Amino acid sequence: MAVYFDHRIEAPETNGAPCQIAWHSTQPVLAVASVSPTTGGCVDLYLQQGEQVVSCHVERSLQPTVLRWHPSKTVLAVGWETGEVLLLTHPSGEQSSLPSTHTASITLLDWSSTGSRLITGDQMGVLALWKLDARGRLQGACLVKHEYGKPLTNSVFRPLPPGEDVAQLARAAVSGDESALDMFNWRKAGKGSALKIGSLEGLTFFVSTADGYVHCVDEKGRTSPILSVDSPVQRLLYLEKRDVLAVITETLMLSQYSLGPEGGAQELIKVKLSGKSGQNADITWADHGLLITATGEQVIRLWDLEKDDNYVLSLDENLGFEKGETLNCVSYCAAKDILAAGTSRGRIAMWRNVPSSNHGAESKGQWKLQTPSEFEGNITQLQWGSSLNLLAANGVSTVLILCEHVMSAHFSQQVAAVQLTPNQLSLSYFSSGSQLSLRSDMHIKGVCVTKDTVAVWNGKQVTVYESSGTALRNTGSFPCESQALAMHEENIYTVEPNRVQVRTLQGTVKQLLVFSEVEGNPVLLSVCGTFLAVGTDTAHFKLFDLSRREAKPHCSAKNVSEIIPNVGALQSVKCNANGSQVSILITQLNGRPDHKVYFYDVEMDTVSHFDFFTGRPPSGVSQTDDPERNQSQSAELRGRCPISQFWDESEPRLFVCETVQTADPRRSSLPDILHEVEVLVVSFFCTQEHGLLLHDSYPKPAAIQALLALDVPFYYFSCKPEQGESGGEEPPGPTPVPAPGPQLSGPSMVSRKALRDFVGLEECDKPTREAMLNFSFYLTIGDMDEAFKSIKLIKSEAVWENMARMCVKNRRLDVARVCLGNMGHARGARALREAEAEPELEARVAVLATQLGMLEDAERLYKSCQRYDLLNKFYQAAGQWQRAVETAETNDRVHLRTTYYSYAKHLEAMGDRNMALVYYEKSDTYRFEVPRMLLEDVLSLEIYVNKMKDKSLYKWWAQYLESQSDMESALRYYEYAQDFLSLVRVHCYLGNIQKAAEIANETGNRAASYHLARQYESQEEIKQSVHFYTRAQAYNNAIRLCKENGMDDQLMNLALLSNPEDMMEAACYYEEKGVHMDRAVMLYHKAGHFSKALELAFATQQFGALQLIAEDLDENSDPALLARCSDFFIKHSQYEKAVELLVAAKKYHEALQLCLDQSLTITEELAESMTVTRGSKDLSEDARKDLLERIADCCMRQGNYHLATKKYTQAGNKLKAMRALLKSGDTEKIVFFAGVSRQKEIYIMAANYLQSLDWRKDPEIMKNIIGFYTKGRALDLLAGFYEACAQVEIDDYQNYEKALGALTEAYKCLAKAKGRTTEEQESRLAELQHKVTLVKRFVQARRLYEEDPGEAVRLCDTLLEETDLDPAVRIGDAYGFLVEHHCQQGSFQVAYHKLEEMLKRLPSINVSYYVSQRSLEALQLAVGVPLARGAQLGLSDRRDSGGGG
Repeated sequence: MAVYFDHRIEAPETNGAPCQIAWHSTQPVLAVASVSPTTGGCVDLYLQQGEQVVSCHVERSLQPTVLRWHPSKTVLAVGWETGEVLLLTHPSGEQSSLPSTHTASITLLDWSSTGSRLITGDQMGVLALWKLDARGRLQGACLVKHEYGKPLTNSVFRPLPPGEDVAQLARAAVSGDESALDMFNWRKAGKGSALKIGSLEGLTFFVSTADGYVHCVDEKGRTSPILSVDSPVQRLLYLEKRDVLAVITETLMLSQYSLGPEGGAQELIKVKLSGKSGQNADITWADHGLLITATGEQVIRLWDLEKDDNYVLSLDENLGFEKGETLNCVSYCAAKDILAAGTSRGRIAMWRNVPSSNHGAESKGQWKLQTPSEFEGNITQLQWGSSLNLLAANGVSTVLILCEHVMSAHFSQQVAAVQLTPNQLSLSYFSSGSQLSLRSDMHIKGVCVTKDTVAVWNGKQVTVYESSGTALRNTGSFPCESQALAMHEENIYTVEPNRVQVRTLQGTVKQLLVFSEVEGNPVLLSVCGTFLAVGTDTAHFKLFDLSRREAKPHCSAKNVSEIIPNVGALQSVKCNANGSQVSILITQLNGRPDHKVYFYDVEMDTVSHFDFFTGRPPSGVSQTDDPERNQSQSAELRGRCPISQFWDESEPRLFVCETVQTADPRRSSLPDILHEVEVLVVSFFCTQEHGLLLHDSYPKPAAIQALLALDVPFYYFSCKPEQGESGGEEPPGPTPVPAPGPQLSGPSMVSRKALRDFVGLEECDKPTREAMLNFSFYLTIGDMDEAFKSIKLIKSEAVWENMARMCVKNRRLDVARVCLGNMGHARGARALREAEAEPELEARVAVLATQLGMLEDAERLYKSCQRYDLLNKFYQAAGQWQRAVETAETNDRVHLRTTYYSYAKHLEAMGDRNMALVYYEKSDTYRFEVPRMLLEDVLSLEIYVNKMKDKSLYKWWAQYLESQSDMESALRYYEYAQDFLSLVRVHCYLGNIQKAAEIANETGNRAASYHLARQYESQEEIKQSVHFYTRAQAYNNAIRLCKENGMDDQLMNLALLSNPEDMMEAACYYEEKGVHMDRAVMLYHKAGHFSKALELAFATQQFGALQLIAEDLDENSDPALLARCSDFFIKHSQYEKAVELLVAAKKYHEALQLCLDQSLTITEELAESMTVTRGSKDLSEDARKDLLERIADCCMRQGNYHLATKKYTQAGNKLKAMRALLKSGDTEKIVFFAGVSRQKEIYIMAANYLQSLDWRKDPEIMKNIIGFYTKGRALDLLAGFYEACAQVEIDDYQNYEKALGALTEAYKCLAKAKGRTTEEQESRLAELQHKVTLVKRFVQARRLYEEDPGEAVRLCDTLLEETDLDPAVRIGDAYGFLVEHHCQQGSFQVAYHKLEEMLKRLPSINVSYYVSQRSLEALQLAVGVPLARGAQLGLSDRRDSGGGG
């Protein structure tokens, strides 16, 4: 909670009424312009508390018109009616006037963003642009001067998009970044482009004139009009995010323009703003896109320009505003997100922007109006300013400066002081129960209390009060400029640079506690017990022992920066009651508060911490052994930040801190109950042996302001009087000050809440308090022996109940059982034992909490473990039915209908029948529950039945009417319910049997038909009875009647429709009568009694029936029956049917023989039926294989080679299978079968078969032949195949090179082969070697021809002398080679001679096959002798198969 200190400016008496105010943007300096009818005008500067800066007083004969502060320097530009522009420097008071440029009243002053440029403009339309240095001093004459001829009204600079960050690049360059250095050195080739430095500020600006024109002045000083509006411009705004210029006119017309790169403006939108016409509006701009206007109405208007939305904020008379009060001026503080408005009745209204859970657009509901502050007269101007966020209000006669101050509060030794107003305190003495109100004659900036003393100070003076009974006595004041103050017994501790002063209550300094320059200046003081903790501005802290006459150092000064990383400054330093632990809150280097609270152990010189961001202590700090509990605690504490801390004044182990929520995305996965706690009070046990242990966490109620202290057994909080709603700040403004001094019975501003361990034990004595603390401590660390030892002497049932409550927080169910036993709480002990079946610890603890009446804890535990089923039961048991229904609908839909039903029963018990009806319907139990509930109110029940139109309800109501003998109404409702049985039953009862028959026939309802058949049977109307029994499918009853009454024709049809038992019964009936034997056979057959049917069919020679029966016989039938039928079919030449029956009878050999004898084709289906599965009990494995081979042999004789192959394979005879497959000629299957069989003989058989094909044209076949011979190890056959390949190459293609390769492979294979005899092997090898030699010599001759033709010819001649040259080398090829050679050499006679030799050795050959056509023609011309006829005939033959040349 905060208050506002108000300070009137200390203006000289000669000054007139203030007309303008202006805050510096960062410094707490306020400029005020005043106007006096006698002396003219003046400008003065004032400090934070209204002190006038005497050196900065400026007077002129005419009044000042415009005030503008430099954006960073304390230089004020003042415009006067005379046209003078004055620069006033604070605090020196240096004054400098700009050169005379203007002759009319100044209307425009504006600084650029860095203050290097200043725009001035006057009433005559003269505009000037000035340049200033870094100190804010003028440099030379004006840079630009323009005359527009109309009064200048507004201006705005256009910010430019930033270029490279020069400062950052410079730092990178200094640290050795070569790329940064290269960007500065743009002359260096090949190292990137030149450094593009953006302008440090935008030097383009826009200026508006009274005639509605807006002109643009660019960086070079050129001006051009870019747009015009209908009336004078009141305000220019530049929306940097959207790069849009907004223009607001005096008629409140808002226009938005997009600006082109060359200065053109295009209108985007134009709207008329609401407001009072002709009123000078006060317009301000908020950071989040809001335009705020006050036009002298009773509302202020807000427009969201980015989202195109608008709304108004109005005053509230309930908060102290008057009816008809208007709002004149507005000002917005971005840092505090507060909107302030001044009213015509001298009040300042403030709206605080309260963040909501909805992250959408700004809305009216987010602005909360605060209580107004009172002022004097009409407020004409408001302005927030400086880095301290001070508010200045300009009234009719004076200016008020409002400074926010967080309300001071302190607690010690059962005395609490809380600030109410700037000069009023509320004192609470808990030891005596009295309340006092203390008013001081100064603004209180701090307060400190002890048992008998109260000290207040305002930063300059300290006043001390002593209590005497029910009054406070002022014992004196003394001047002291101290930031902090603490008290212990009769001593006051204040701070000054590098030391702490120990003073008496009268202010006399009696001791100095000195700090070195390195240790810094003391800024934080805290007393706990007899120890003083001091924190400095250099992040050092030091402890002093105050128990003796003089303060003695308890530990040396410690540098927090050395033991804690990332320390910016100390936020809070506190020590415990025995000085063994120091707790520290810090601010990080980036200015943000740290999420951790640190603990320094004085004796061990060690630091530990608890991190509220993760919700866990570090790994080195003790935690409980329960992982579920640790996880739950971490989830509850995660995403928080500590804001205050306290140690218990008497218990050194107990520590508490106040935490607030921070933005943490990990909290989104937590249950909703954990999101609701904004502020959490967390307590710990902190000891040297066990480290840091979480003791309790307590959500701060809404009515509470802040945590004040921890003093067992209570937490102490500051709050609003009478525990009102948690409000915002006290209203700013002056407070009427009555006579200073204490007053009795002031408002209570402090509330206390018992610690969890002491609920119900608030008034316990000291031994009990210590025992409870020890029990809680040992329970937390898990030392059960010590925990029970600490409470063994306690007999109070209330204490045991309190310890049981403690077990809920610590989740120690084992201890809770002992506590319940000592309490005699049998019901709770039983519930706890039954809850052991629940898997979640939280669920079991919730049961304990419920038994102890801790319903809120139970609810939270159920939610945290997400046991919504148990939460649903909990709500039901607690009578919170709406929450139970909501839980079931959202999270426990499995029990939704059950919840509806239970709620309906509850509502019925409460007498709310209408709502009970609704929930019975939702639970889908209304069909029986609603009639039961409304049975006593028959009229309501009938209305409900007719309304629901439910068949079940119609039937129930019809039965009720029938019980009441209202048969006509009952029939009508039975008809509504479509209950045809009941309709027929009632009609039969009424004697309307014909109507009942019509209903049964029309609907076909079986139950109705059966009932009607019974009626007809009782009346001996047999045909009608049989008919309706048949419709009811009660065939046995119909058959019974037919047999009894000789209705044989109908009997057959009914028996066929009925079950097998009825069929057998009817068949026996026919057989006994000896008539209709065909019917008997058919019925036996249909009933599945084949033997009886066949026996009767054979006996009565019914061959047609035999045919039908045989079709239904299968392998499951009686073998003897099957054999008998097959003999019957053989006799009647129906062999195929006989074979099927023999196979079904498993007489496979007879079936096979019958196929052979009668030449029946064995189909694949028949063969499969005769194939016995492996492992069958019917045949042995050998007999099975023999049967399969016989089937295969039969298939071979019939030419079904594929089926034969299959059966041979199943019999395991792969050779026969391969032979069968070879006969089929299916090459693909042969190759596949050979590949999967992996037998030598099969490989050879497959290869031999493939050789019979045209393997010359199919390389795949050749590849398979070679592969199969190789796999079959038939190397001699493979050698023969290679020889055949070689011969093909010679005969068909004359390719002796390939032939040589094939012969070489043949030789290699033959060499590896095992021949029949050694002589034969050697003979074949020698023959093949000789053949290889001849081919090799011919190939060598052909290859040598290119290099040495003569040697090649000689080799060829030598080759022709070999007697066994052919077939290794064809003689024609050798002679053809020689003839071609001699023809090419021109030796045609020799060529002709060789040709004659060839014809002599091979007289019948075709010469053109060996000699080219061209050579033959050349030879004939050269010799002049016609060639032989055989040669001539072959000249035109094709030679593609072996042509030479």
